Amino acid sequence: MKRTITVTGTATAKAVPDLVTITLGVETRRDTAATAYDDAGSAAAAVAASLREAGVPAVDLRTSGLNLRADLVWVEGQGQKVAAYVASTNLQVGIRSHADAPAAIAAAVAAGGDDIRINGIEQGFADSTSVTAQAQEAAWQDALARAEQYASLASARLGQVRSISQQPVSGAPIPLGGMVKASFSAEALTIEAGESSVSASVTVEWELL
Repeated sequence: MKRTITVTGTATAKAVPDLVTITLGVETRRDTAATAYDDAGSAAAAVAASLREAGVPAVDLRTSGLNLRADLVWVEGQGQKVAAYVASTNLQVGIRSHADAPAAIAAAVAAGGDDIRINGIEQGFADSTSVTAQAQEAAWQDALARAEQYASLASARLGQVRSISQQPVSGAPIPLGGMVKASFSAEALTIEAGESSVSASVTVEWELL
């Protein structure tokens, strides 16, 4: 039986992100369920329209989540009572230029008024093919270097590759150094790109000679 060595290599590649993803929420609190639902729909439509007017294409707008609930309070001697009805929904917005992001967000905030919420921001890549390829190549080089080191310690050398297995890497691109600075004036919000990273992992089996 031939001797073999199996090594896992990992690496990370970094690049300036070219996609800003904003998660906006719309939440309305009204006296009736129907009014809360209707007003949430109107606010969400106004926000989406403002983003399209700001240059965000329809393909980069996606509604996610829809909730309508009773807001209950405890009243002494009466038990639980409905204080109001709350309707909410989320809108994920992809903005493909950092320069366009502040104006688009300001337009959405203006359109949504007091019913809008900003629930988060992520930075990544519209097409991660190039940076992923860099990470995969670096992971291969890491595996090769490790295998050569171990083979040398075993007084052997590497032969043919017997198998290659790409390992899944959990998580989305991770923002590194990116910042979001905001004040109460929507026009003052700035977004710094920083760098985002993509990781890769590969397991390779070599024959030992």
